[in-house]
Amino acid sequence: MDIINQKIKEALEGRQSAYKYLLNTYWDDVYRFQKSRINNQNDAEDITIQTFAKAFDNLKQYNPKYDFKNWLIMMSKQVYIDYQRKKKHNFISIKENNEVFQLPDKELTAEDKMILAQKLMQLKQAINQLKPHYKEVIELRFFHDLSYKEIAEQLGEPLNNVKVKLMRARKLLTDRLKK
Repeated sequence: MDIINQKIKEALEGRQSAYKYLLNTYWDDVYRFQKSRINNQNDAEDITIQTFAKAFDNLKQYNPKYDFKNWLIMMSKQVYIDYQRKKKHNFISIKENNEVFQLPDKELTAEDKMILAQKLMQLKQAINQLKPHYKEVIELRFFHDLSYKEIAEQLGEPLNNVKVKLMRARKLLTDRLKK
């Protein structure tokens, strides 16, 4: 069994070091693929993180007879398509208590505003329930719009640690919001 399939097996067993190995090994490939499509570093990084999160969520579906890098790139293509679909909708940004939120650019009914306020409250509560180091990277990335490199510099941590933390934080946040 080659090293990649061994690491995939270990990841499926729940070993965090295996996930980190796969992320570190293939990050540049997926990022370069996205950067060639998007001329925005932050968006390319976000799509790359989303690709790995989706890949790790679906790792048990990976067939080892295919190349893992190609599987990741195919997944990244789908994440990019989803990104483009979402981008077609117009959004406006609002700032509340030094936090920026993006909302659909349309007239909101009173009911829409109430639902949106509830969702924002749920999001804030879910973020506040995260461990401090996860909460910090979420806030720096999405509320202060820092790049991964800027977050790493601000926290004094290696860039790959920031990538892993952000991926885990997003997964935890998503799981909390689904409940």
